[in-house]
Amino acid sequence: MAADSFLSTAQVVCPPALLDRASGKGAAVTAIVGADHPVALDSARQAQAAGIITPVLIGSRPGIEAEAQQIGWDVSDVEIVEASGESGAAQTGAELAASGAVAMVMKGHVHSDTFMRPLLAKEGGIRSTGRLSHVFHMTVPDSDKSIMLTDCALNVAPNIRTRIAIVENVVELAHKLGNAKPRVALLAASESVSEAMPVTQECEQIAAHFAASGLSAEVFGPLAFDNIVSGDAAKMKGIDHPVAGDADVVVVPTIEAGNPLFKMMVYFMSACAAGIVLGGKVPVLLTSRADPPQARLASAALGAISAQ
Repeated sequence: MAADSFLSTAQVVCPPALLDRASGKGAAVTAIVGADHPVALDSARQAQAAGIITPVLIGSRPGIEAEAQQIGWDVSDVEIVEASGESGAAQTGAELAASGAVAMVMKGHVHSDTFMRPLLAKEGGIRSTGRLSHVFHMTVPDSDKSIMLTDCALNVAPNIRTRIAIVENVVELAHKLGNAKPRVALLAASESVSEAMPVTQECEQIAAHFAASGLSAEVFGPLAFDNIVSGDAAKMKGIDHPVAGDADVVVVPTIEAGNPLFKMMVYFMSACAAGIVLGGKVPVLLTSRADPPQARLASAALGAISAQ
C-alpha cells in the first residue's frame, strides 16, 4: 500500500465560528514581515477582506507593488514599510511590535528562524514577563468542534515550570474564544504515574499545581491520548474526570510528541491548523509556506481574537 493512500483528500476549511468571532473584534493592525511575495500578499488580502486585519506590508516596496499588481490587489491605500532583505524585514517587524505600533505580527516570505530571531531578542523584542508558547487551534471539515494543541512548535522540551506557563497561556486564549472553563489534558504515554516514565510524574505535579491555583480551567493528567479523546476508552480504564474523553486542550510533553500529532491531523484528517505564538507583547502568526490559504486565514483570525 502506498504511503499517500493514508492522506486525506478532503478540502481544508477555515472554521466559520473563528472568523465570526474575529470579525466582531475589529481589524487588528498587523505587520506582514516579508510581504514582497504573492503567498504573503494573498494571505494579507484575504484577512483584510474578512475584516480581521489592517495590514502593514514590510519588505521591498517595488517588489510588494509588483507582486500586488500580479494578484490584482490595489495596495495604494495600504501602508508599506521599506526594508531590505529578510533580516531587515524581520527587524522592522519586531521594532513595530515592540513599540506598540502594530497589534500583531505575521510571517510572510521569510525563513522562520530569521523571522523569530529579533522577536525573541531580550532587547527590543516582544518578550514580556510571561513565557512564550505556541498554540495550534485545530478543526476538521464538517465538524463544529475544535481542539487546541500546545506546545507543538516553540518549546522543545519544557520543564514543569514552563509547562505551567504554557497552560496559563492557552487557558487565557480559551477564555477569549468564549470557553470560560476549558478542559485541559496533560498528555503522556500512560495514565498511570510511574518512575519509569518521568513525564507522568511531571503531569501529576502540574495538575496538582492547578488544582490549588484557582485558575478557571479543569487541568488533569497524566492521560494517554486515547483517554483524552475517547470517553469509552477512559471509562474502560476507570478514569472518571471531566477532562477525560472530552478535552478542549492537549498539552504535549515535548515537541517530538506534539509536532507529529498536529501534522497527522493535517495530513490524515485535513485539519485546519491555526497557529499562534502567545505570551509576548503581541501575538505572532508563525505560518508556513506549506500552509493552505484557509489555515493562514484561520491563523489571522485566531491572532486577532488574542490581540483584541
